[in-house]
Amino acid sequence: MARRRETAWILGASLFLGLAALGGCGGPFGFIPGGRLDGAPARWDRTWSNVGESGIAEIETDPGEPYSVTVAYTVVAGQLYVNAGGSEKRWARNTVDHPDVRLRIDGAIYDLRAIRVEDSAEIARFGDAWTGQSWFRRDPTQFEEVWIFRLVSRPVSPSHQ
Repeated sequence: MARRRETAWILGASLFLGLAALGGCGGPFGFIPGGRLDGAPARWDRTWSNVGESGIAEIETDPGEPYSVTVAYTVVAGQLYVNAGGSEKRWARNTVDHPDVRLRIDGAIYDLRAIRVEDSAEIARFGDAWTGQSWFRRDPTQFEEVWIFRLVSRPVSPSHQ
């Protein structure tokens, strides 16, 4: 009995240490949040034609204390959106407070600005595309609060012109 407890403890500690090490490896690990995203800087294609209609990406928020999570994205009429659903998640709060974000798709890092979508017509257009991709996805027009962000290029500061 003592041997089983010792083995279970060693396996649990190994799993914990392994996940902790992965969490520090350049971003989130599945649904476990991470820190700063690693990857090669990429040039932004204004139509997002290089990433497909939808997919999975990692978003990094809060440049002071980088916090990254895995998100689903959807491209609608050349605009890329990420959706936090009907609740205010930590990354969504961070994004409202600090709209400059980094997005990683297929190892490429895009420096972007996140704009919270509050226009009902734009939310409806997004919702049509979002729910059309999977019957598991809920229509954001049915939420009391909507946390959708359109990602656009960052403004160029005068010192970089």
